[in-house]
Amino acid sequence: MPTVMHPPINLPAEHEVQVAIEGKRALAAYLATQFETQRIQIFDEHNEAHIVELPTSALRLLVDILAELAAGNAVKVVPVHAELTTQEAADLLNVSRPHLIKLLESGELSYHKTGKHRRVRFADLMDYKNRRDIASEQAMTLLAEQAQALRTGYE
Repeated sequence: MPTVMHPPINLPAEHEVQVAIEGKRALAAYLATQFETQRIQIFDEHNEAHIVELPTSALRLLVDILAELAAGNAVKVVPVHAELTTQEAADLLNVSRPHLIKLLESGELSYHKTGKHRRVRFADLMDYKNRRDIASEQAMTLLAEQAQALRTGYE
């Protein structure tokens, strides 16, 4: 079985952050159009222009990527149908791998086995994350309501 080498994920350098801010601002203006595709012009190392046609959905994704880079965040694109290792899934949830294994074994998060290794579908992981985020938000709202009702100074 061939080994897949993933490039390291690095935080953007300061000049990349600035370029991302400018690029996001410039591209965002074109997302309001109703066209299914957009044409952009790219210049090569010889300063020759090339027209590239992109789906507008890809341009929206590019703007989202630029927004993350502009915020100083590293970005990795993962296909929705991708299968993740338990370590990759734990990293995306920002939890330890042993905690993720407990989630898998308790049935809170679905998985399947490839040989003896557990794999988690990216879509299932995001469903779990959304459920967890909603439950967390509801708990915070309930705590805030209780604090206000008890007049504990969190008004």
